[in-house]
This record gives sequence, C-alpha cells and structure tokens, in this order.
Amino acid sequence: MKIAVSGKGGVGKTFIAGTLASIAADKGHRVIAIDADSSPNLALTLGLTPDEAERLLPIAKNTRLINKKTKTDYPGVYNLTFTVQDIIEKYALATPAGVHLMVMGTVTSMGSGCTCQANALVRNILRHLIVKQDDDLILDLEAGVEHLGRGTADHVDLLLIISDANLKSLRTAKKIHDLAEGFGPKNVYLIGNQIEGKEEEELVAQFAEDHGITLIGCVPFDESVRHADIRGEVISPDSGGGAIKAVRQLYEKLVENAHTGLKGDVT
Repeated sequence: MKIAVSGKGGVGKTFIAGTLASIAADKGHRVIAIDADSSPNLALTLGLTPDEAERLLPIAKNTRLINKKTKTDYPGVYNLTFTVQDIIEKYALATPAGVHLMVMGTVTSMGSGCTCQANALVRNILRHLIVKQDDDLILDLEAGVEHLGRGTADHVDLLLIISDANLKSLRTAKKIHDLAEGFGPKNVYLIGNQIEGKEEEELVAQFAEDHGITLIGCVPFDESVRHADIRGEVISPDSGGGAIKAVRQLYEKLVENAHTGLKGDVT
C-alpha cells in the first residue's frame, strides 16, 4: 500500500505518517517511510535520536550522489535516466520502529520537464518506490499545498489529508483536496487529528460534508502524545493511548479499502 500524508503545518501530519508506518512494520510488512518535508522530523517519530536525525543528509542535498547519477562530460547537459535501486538499498536507513527511512528533502521543481539534477534524482526515486517497489510506502509530504503541483504524490494508492478542528487547517485541507482532484491519487481522504470532544468531531464532519470531502475518521487529542513530543520519546504502536488506538483502527480501514475506494462519510 502506497500512502501520502499531507496537511497544514502543526496538525500532527508527521505523527500520523510515522504511526501508520510503525503499525505496518509491526504487522510484518517491509515499510519504507519517505520524509519529503522541508523541515524533516519523521526520523524522531520513528525512534532515531536527535543527533542521529541531525546527521541524516537529505537526498536533494547530497551533491556527491547527485553528480554521480546525473553528471555527464558535457557542460550544462545532465543525465536524467538512471537506476535508483542502489540508492534505496544504501540510503534507506533502518530505524528502531522497524521502518526503513529515506529523507528526500523538498522537491522544488514544477512538472517533469525540469532538468534540475537534484529534483530529477528525487523524482526518479519516488517514482520507483511508488510504481515499481513492492514495499509498503508512507510518504510524509511537505506542509501546505505546493507539493501537489510538483507531482510528488502521483500514483499513490491513498492521499490522506490531516487537519485539526481549526478553520484555517480545514481550509488548507479543502485546498489540498481540490488540487488533488486533478492529480494522480485516486482515493483522497480527510483525517481529523488532535480532536478534543464531540463538538470538534462534529465540526470536522460537517465541514467535510459541506465540501464534498470523504472523512475516514478522527484521532482524539492525546496528552501522552504531546508529552512524548516534548520529551522526544517514541510512542510504541502497541501503546494503549487513545490516539494510537484510533490510528490502528484507521490503518485497518485503509487496508480494507485501499483497492476498492470509499464512498461518502465512513467515520
């Protein structure tokens, strides 16, 4: 299953992406998690220490690798057709969560016609992982809407849009949903996150209904998640916390419906 996770900054997008990846790995799947955010933090969610995370060099900034794959003997002419399996094998780092992590960095080019070497390399790796690799893939996208115009999430099975009950977050979710209508993902779902109480859950559900967005479920605000983030600790997928339990239920629902699609509000 190939899943891209999107949303406004601060809504818990990386928590959802990392937890889904950890749950899949806990079930025995080989999972590759891709951090494509301009401010990558997925490593911490998957159990790496801050020092380990700090040492990770994003693919988009790995000049030596970029030149190795794209440089030619002719100035201004770059090779844009190359193998990437060796890159995946070398740079997909095993994490304590049982997930293999690759930090891509931000894809800044628009469309497939750009000849920027760094972005050509990142696009080729993502395309290979999404289209040709059998592993489960969780793609933590850059916050906001710009990534959809770059084709980053094309061909994934599912695009999950994360939002809290804040109207600004929901409006961003709507923009992402509307943009995704013209791009690759066939199944686009909204997840309410950090939801405090029935009133906020109903608010998110009403917004989704009013704007034709499929709401697949809500994850409650969980004090243990907030404290874990403050302390830099990892929450086990076996945790009995309310947020983890809700994400587990969402994962089962996503697996069940990945190839058939969901109709209407499925909360």
